[in-house]
Amino acid sequence: MQIYRQVRPLSSLPWPAVTLGTFDGVHIGHQRILERTISWARQHAGTAVVFTFSTHPRTITAGQPAEFITSLEHRLMLMERLGVDVAMVLEFTRELAQTSAEDFVRRYFGEIVKARGVVLGYNARFGRNREGGIDLLRSLGAEMGFEVVQVEPVKLDGITVSSTAIRREIRAGNLDSASRMLGRPVSLLGTVVSGDHRGRTLGFPTANLDLHHETRPPAGVYAGYTVVDGRTWGVLISIGTRPTFYAQPAPEVVEVYVDGFSGDLYGRDLEVRFIRRLHDQQRFESKEELIRRIRQDVEELRRMTLPEEPCGAMPR
Repeated sequence: MQIYRQVRPLSSLPWPAVTLGTFDGVHIGHQRILERTISWARQHAGTAVVFTFSTHPRTITAGQPAEFITSLEHRLMLMERLGVDVAMVLEFTRELAQTSAEDFVRRYFGEIVKARGVVLGYNARFGRNREGGIDLLRSLGAEMGFEVVQVEPVKLDGITVSSTAIRREIRAGNLDSASRMLGRPVSLLGTVVSGDHRGRTLGFPTANLDLHHETRPPAGVYAGYTVVDGRTWGVLISIGTRPTFYAQPAPEVVEVYVDGFSGDLYGRDLEVRFIRRLHDQQRFESKEELIRRIRQDVEELRRMTLPEEPCGAMPR
């Protein structure tokens, strides 16, 4: 997938099918929109293009910091696995927020990519004060030469799938419910950063993850898996404040033990996917007690069957 982080004309793209959105979580509703865009492009030997944002529009329009299920880099990774060809990342500025819906369409769908097909979600709004919708898009499409398709919402148990609902389920620790709405396991993408190296002294070296503000499950120890260099590895994921070693309150950290892996992960992005929760965060009276518990967790992890996902492909 080609990623453009600065706006530039892409007028030479063959038959661009275009969609627009933040797509936080790339959940099953988003996947339907993206898959419709991709399939439409493939029908015309064309190009599937996504316009997305480096920050959530609400950060500018409402002055509220946004929490994400998936960071920008995570979203781009998931889009690429689905088959998106081009992602244009727009910085959502106050200037962009004040752009009229018509001017937005003429500039980005017209001048930048010369769209031939545009796919819009059922509740998608765009432009100044969210004034743009499907009716305006169809009117401009008739003038500018592109077709428009609107994708209906996806529902589970009668409830429309949404990023808000998924964030709520992840924070509550309802991983099965969140995974159903995501269409894949709940996962975290983070950059491996240096920690205090305490895991090595315990015989279980861990990778500390900088999550870039992704929504995480509650504190505890989880079984999961990751893909490194095309191979799937079982992992233990510890989310918490490390009460055995640090007085409370302490900052919450995410540590990952990759079972059997001995390479260097520092500076790399690691995506860990959750299988299930093993137990709550615990405080141990001694290092030996903690080591015994980790060994039990590793034994339980090794009894699990890990999904087979070549090169980390997203389940479909």
